[in-house]
Amino acid sequence: MQFNTDAGDHHPQEGMDEVLPGPQNPTVRAEGLRRRTFAIISHPDAGKTTLTEKFLLYAGQIDVAGAVRGRKTQRAVASDWMELERERGISISSTALSFSYGGHVVNLLDTPGHQDFSEDTYRTLAAADSAVMVIDAAKGIETQTKKLFRVCSIRGIPILTFINKMDRLGRDPMSLLSEVEQVLGIDAIPMNWPLGLGNEFRGVYNRERGSALLFQPTGHGSAQVPTKELDLAAALDGGSPVTAHRVRQELELLDGAGVPFDRDRFLAGRMTPVFFGSAMTNFGVGPFLDSFLHLAPPPGLRRCDQGLVPPDRQWFAGQVFKIQANLNPRHRDRVAFVRVCCGRFDPEADLTLARTGTKVRIKGSHRLFAREREAMEEAYPGDIIGLANTGGLRLGDTICEGPTLQFEALPQFSPECFATARCSDTKRRKQFTDGLQQLSDEGVVQVFTDRGNLREPILAAVGELQFDVVRFRLESEYGVRAEIAPLPYRAGAWVAASADVTTHTLIRSMKVAFDHLGRAVVLAEDAFSIRHLQKQVPSLGLLPFTDNLFAPTG
Repeated sequence: MQFNTDAGDHHPQEGMDEVLPGPQNPTVRAEGLRRRTFAIISHPDAGKTTLTEKFLLYAGQIDVAGAVRGRKTQRAVASDWMELERERGISISSTALSFSYGGHVVNLLDTPGHQDFSEDTYRTLAAADSAVMVIDAAKGIETQTKKLFRVCSIRGIPILTFINKMDRLGRDPMSLLSEVEQVLGIDAIPMNWPLGLGNEFRGVYNRERGSALLFQPTGHGSAQVPTKELDLAAALDGGSPVTAHRVRQELELLDGAGVPFDRDRFLAGRMTPVFFGSAMTNFGVGPFLDSFLHLAPPPGLRRCDQGLVPPDRQWFAGQVFKIQANLNPRHRDRVAFVRVCCGRFDPEADLTLARTGTKVRIKGSHRLFAREREAMEEAYPGDIIGLANTGGLRLGDTICEGPTLQFEALPQFSPECFATARCSDTKRRKQFTDGLQQLSDEGVVQVFTDRGNLREPILAAVGELQFDVVRFRLESEYGVRAEIAPLPYRAGAWVAASADVTTHTLIRSMKVAFDHLGRAVVLAEDAFSIRHLQKQVPSLGLLPFTDNLFAPTG
């Protein structure tokens, strides 16, 4: 089988953009080439968080791996740090994990799998250079997988695919490859092939090396599995003759009719290398991590308002893609997650907030490992740094030294669910207001103002589970019991025109509210009402949520 897997720089589709001129730093370039910054995406329960944990196990960051398996186990995964995540067994907040492995610095961004938190996932993907897509071997491509794939496609992010749970009864590997290609519209190239399925899954055949890896089980997958490398014939001799015959036939078919892997097409988002394994038993995890480091691109060009920014540019520039408060419940801390896009970060440098032109004073910079952190005195392209107590920073902000530039803004999703928030204890009103403001700053929920009822703000979200997070965090972090009542609105539109929408007569069931930037939105019980108003009053320039995935910028 032929492979073109030579490593090299990854650049976005450049079009007519020009690379920004300016001095370049060879040390920054060398350090950037060592970085691999990626996000893990999947449908809920496909095994994304378990795979994350096993990466940490193989990198030597944890001694014993935990997994979300119910109440029988006392271990909990390191990447799910929020109490609500541990209670429900799902990832709610994107987590940054940084570790060293194989001579590389790996920055892993574990994203929420639940569709209600897709906005947080989208922002996190803006900080990634590649993505690992985890697919359940029994279920194949699921709804959230398709949605997240589209987001990666929009951003031009290369994807590696890990087909998980091969130790359980599932779909035929060939049919899974066909589904990836047909549903996602991308060539799927198997880099290894499973030796046995379900209870007979014993190892994988590395198609590039032409050798088989057999795995020996360990206790509940909590430790690295012993691995033996053999030729294919020797590996198949110890198993079922039926399995051996099927594997040989499948490999002959792949070699004869399959498309060879091409790195350039992979980096362009038109091809995905596929790996088979089981995160629960650790079968195939180590080889996949090794292959990932070889295939995944280092930091490349990033688009800004002046063109394309090379990662080895002399001056530092980074973008805020996440804000998180109360990582440490004993302190009212606030951390801005910043992706280093170019240059070398130095907390003592003269930094500017591009949006305002004001100077930024760094009070503390940290390397992150879920909720744990350590002081970070320097960082290079691809690194994720946490800046502490940065009240002046917003999502999407650019901070830089040298000539000012601004990276592309992070889009805000149009909401789909609405509710009112009410503080029943008047003595806790300030904490209620502060908490909602913080959660809005983090992007947990959008807060709209109803000028006819200022004491009960309107919460707007992509999914209703976001309201549960708001209620939980207001109580656990701010000591406020909030009453959150759903509203009947299921449709809405941004008002693009400068005209005062409140001067128009609306349908009785509609409501006008205003977002944090003062932009008017019209809420309605159904999309028909929005269409009717759009037709009757075209001067409002309505932008229906159903037609606009993202809110207008500015």
